[in-house]
Amino acid sequence: VQLMESGGGLVQAGGSLRLSCAASGSIFSTNAMAWYRQAPGKERELVAAISAGTYYADSVKGRFTISRDNAKNTLHLQMNSLKPEDTAMYYCAALKSEGAATMEDLLYGMDYWGKGTLVTVSS
Repeated sequence: VQLMESGGGLVQAGGSLRLSCAASGSIFSTNAMAWYRQAPGKERELVAAISAGTYYADSVKGRFTISRDNAKNTLHLQMNSLKPEDTAMYYCAALKSEGAATMEDLLYGMDYWGKGTLVTVSS
């Protein structure tokens, strides 16, 4: 399984970006997928996930939307009202097992990772 992110870039505060994660291999609509980010000097954090339902970190709730196009095996993250504190490398990840993911799965158990796409939000 390979995951490849795209869509990052430089945007002004208040702007929008749409990240995509193309999955190749055995990833199906029943595999949980998620977006993470890591800012310089900070730990990686879970931003949003899609499994039986969706999950959003409090810091992005109402601004970011996670979705998946099962026909194209692609995960998206629509990011609106971007803030300088959203600046980070964004990664997508997928769980190997099918079915609903637990929070423990999302935090510690993701099996496949992309290489990331950089998002920079200027003030």
